[in-house]
Amino acid sequence: MRLLRAPGVYAPQDDTALLVEAMHAAAIPAGARVLDIGTGTGALAIAAIRAGASEVTGVDVSRRAVWTARVNAALRRMPLRVRLGNALEVVEDERFDLVLSNPPYVPASNPCTATGPARAWDAGLDGRQLLDPLCARMFELLRPGGVLLMVHSALCGVDTTLRQLRDCGLKASVVQRRRVPFGPVMRGRIGFLEQHGLIESGQRDEELVVIRGDRPERPQGDGGA
Repeated sequence: MRLLRAPGVYAPQDDTALLVEAMHAAAIPAGARVLDIGTGTGALAIAAIRAGASEVTGVDVSRRAVWTARVNAALRRMPLRVRLGNALEVVEDERFDLVLSNPPYVPASNPCTATGPARAWDAGLDGRQLLDPLCARMFELLRPGGVLLMVHSALCGVDTTLRQLRDCGLKASVVQRRRVPFGPVMRGRIGFLEQHGLIESGQRDEELVVIRGDRPERPQGDGGA
């Protein structure tokens, strides 16, 4: 899928493709209500519409990304709603059948909040600056029976993500894995990553994972009539 991309907007890469594969494997039901957190170019949101979703909302903190996603959807005459801001705030009162997220997850030497294009990838010293709050709020964003599909690097702590999702009431597992060569951002941080024990000496690739979280149809322990 060829998409327009404004300068500074995250370009769909291996993590985007892996998440699209996981979405198709999950076989989302026709008419699903979908949220795409960190929509960027709108690639995931547009893929969800093509897969049969009836109502898709993309959210991004970047004005350029919001504009880009709106233009890409309009060019395809697709009914994509795109909103500016933190998804945990702008859709906090809404619930979805499917939440897709390719959040920033690259460990950064500067623990402060990233600015400019780096907002698309920088995520604090351990790469979890955005992952942790997403995990904590995910149960509330999903309808009963709803599904989360989220991609991130294994460098950020797969077990941590699984534990946090389970602690908030979701069933969680890894459904996709793929090793990919370091991109430009990671190659520029090899010294930092080695120094902090995030990669082995000489390592030049990483494992991407897609984590699935399922909100139960009914509260655990409720056996019904």
